[in-house]
Amino acid sequence: MNSTCTDEQHDLDHYLFPIVYIFVVIVSIPANIGSLCVSFVQAKKENELGIYLFSLSLSDLLYTLTLPLWIHYTWNQDNWVFSDALCRGCAFFMYVNFYSSTAFLTCISVDRYLAVVYPLKFFFLRTRRCAFMVSLFIWVVETIFNAILLWEDETSTEYCDAKEINFTLCYDRYPLEKWEIKFNWFRTCTGYVIPLAIIMICNQKVYQAVQRNRATENREKRRIIKLLVSITVTFVLCFTPFHVMLLLRSILEPMSDHRYGKQTYKMYRITVALTSLNCVADPILYCFVTETGRSDMWNILKFCTGMLNKSERQRKRILSMSTKDTVELNTLE
Repeated sequence: MNSTCTDEQHDLDHYLFPIVYIFVVIVSIPANIGSLCVSFVQAKKENELGIYLFSLSLSDLLYTLTLPLWIHYTWNQDNWVFSDALCRGCAFFMYVNFYSSTAFLTCISVDRYLAVVYPLKFFFLRTRRCAFMVSLFIWVVETIFNAILLWEDETSTEYCDAKEINFTLCYDRYPLEKWEIKFNWFRTCTGYVIPLAIIMICNQKVYQAVQRNRATENREKRRIIKLLVSITVTFVLCFTPFHVMLLLRSILEPMSDHRYGKQTYKMYRITVALTSLNCVADPILYCFVTETGRSDMWNILKFCTGMLNKSERQRKRILSMSTKDTVELNTLE
């Protein structure tokens, strides 16, 4: 049993996490369902980008569906009342989302880079088949790498001196174990630093190509550049604080003096909550900001509305025929 509880730790989680997670659930679920529909329509139009967007939206949606359990956990002051298997599953989907999202965002940036900078080359990399194989590879790799979370015991008991009560923690234990420290360094390099470098290089090249293109209107150039900046800034804001604090934890917590380690742990917990905002930003930036995405979403809504109206008209016609038949039957009688 650990005795590492800080006075403010559980109070902070009790207020911060439910507010952030409830907002993410309310916005992200309908947004990502809409994004799934839009990306599916784009994939049917022979657009390889739709495959990556579909995978990204699916990853965000799967993680968002686990947030009600995290809301209950943090609202209960970091006391996990569910099974250890459910804790492992939630941690697994959380980290699969973090690093599959960075991978799919990297694929989208590379695809846009090839489309804008080399529009007449690399056709074999910009096909639906290639996009499907790359997406499948990412899903398999992320599942294998994060499978360790499904086998390790992810719950632990903590005694809080300030509150004189035991807490059953789920995954985010203090201090980190040795295997977690090594895993964090590997995650940060392969799942954050490399994708960030690729995204920034691709966006810079796209920016330069757009600026040199005389056929594109200035208003359209500004819109594209604004979108590129928004994508880069969103990636940095959502994932950088989390990985900075993750590395600081991996450095400070193995030390004998835990004073700084505890402060770092509290800051790390805040960045975990902020990272979930990526599930809201992704569908907005990649599906609903572009004209094609808005057009596809509008067509889907019109189709659904038309189906509802058609169903309503059929129901009224059936009721009308039923009423007519009843009148005729009464006349016959």
